Amino acid sequence: MSPPISAEPASEPPSQVGPVVGMVGGGQLARMTQPAAIALGVRLRVLAEDACDSAAQVVPDSPVGDHRDAAAVRAFAAGCDVLTFDHEHVPAEVLEKLVADGVTVRPGPQALAHTQDKVVMRRRLSALGVPCPRWQVVHDAGDLAGFASEVGWPLVLKTPRGGYDGKGVLVATDAGEAEPWLARAEGTGLLAEQLVPFDRELATLVARAAGGQAAAWPVVETVQADGICREVVAPAPDLDPGLAVRASEIALRIAGELGVVGVLAVEMFQTAGPRGPGVLVNELAMRPHNSGHWTIDGATTDQFEQHLRAVLDLPLGDPRARSRWAVMVNVLGTGRGDLHRSLLHVMARDPGVKVHLYGKADRPGRKIGHVTVCGEDLAGCRDRARHAADFIAGVVSGMEGE
Repeated sequence: MSPPISAEPASEPPSQVGPVVGMVGGGQLARMTQPAAIALGVRLRVLAEDACDSAAQVVPDSPVGDHRDAAAVRAFAAGCDVLTFDHEHVPAEVLEKLVADGVTVRPGPQALAHTQDKVVMRRRLSALGVPCPRWQVVHDAGDLAGFASEVGWPLVLKTPRGGYDGKGVLVATDAGEAEPWLARAEGTGLLAEQLVPFDRELATLVARAAGGQAAAWPVVETVQADGICREVVAPAPDLDPGLAVRASEIALRIAGELGVVGVLAVEMFQTAGPRGPGVLVNELAMRPHNSGHWTIDGATTDQFEQHLRAVLDLPLGDPRARSRWAVMVNVLGTGRGDLHRSLLHVMARDPGVKVHLYGKADRPGRKIGHVTVCGEDLAGCRDRARHAADFIAGVVSGMEGE
């Protein structure tokens, strides 16, 4: 005789098997970390600024709090096995208090200082012998004139702290353009850099685990417009193999010397010289990065999974590309509103395009998503990705680009 069938299925109390990773910041980087966390059996928590943040829409455990509030960050960290970030703006003093409390923070405040303050970054990289543009901290017109006499105009002026996607950066052609920035920066000064004549911009993405294991993805070319990354091509086309190795070695050395745990993006200029092409380091980011979004669809292990592996000190995954080319194009907002309706055309026209939307309000110039196309033909991949991104943004209609 068969046993009676229960009207209700047996249930067991929930148990937390895997670790809890807390990510400060509720932007698209945290949002794109959630699928990797699910696959690894890791519980992701997010400290969001607003309940409508990109990541808060898809991560159930997303308390709202200010990343500058030590009490809010401490309360958030109390429920996590390791704390990491989708931005670098948590004040150093807040992070140092957490470390003193015994919280595992990866990357730690000493490493993050090099992304929070560009002068700190330049000083350390220069001391390590890492190739960088010529630079100087300027506090007044005299400092500026002295540096300009050495390297010439124009100069690139940067606020040491804050700034991204072109914000906090001025290309000044003369002292008159620089003067208002110097006046606002009284006391802190500005980072002045030589305007580097470069052939193109590259990015080298690496990951370093807490135990020291490291891995590097292929070096990519990034295409910028108005200070915003518009396109990424992996690998960088026609890049000399020796220079690709050199770029990866530089990024891996920076990760090791600075004690980075997690993903590190090193933005570089490719330059020409009498001894052949070279690279200069422009910026650092210690988190998943826009230049690595192509890895979601184009690499064996994407940057979000790798970041989780690294901060949890798990063995790192294979970073190799899965196809000859991958082209990622950012979708920038135009204010048109309804993005979902555009998917009908994009997906019907090209079933191979991969679309990633961030759940963000469509504001002009804002990164609201990206598309990736992988394949064997670079020109074709580029055309397909650009059309899809432009159509979603409303830049082109269905008949254009056919």
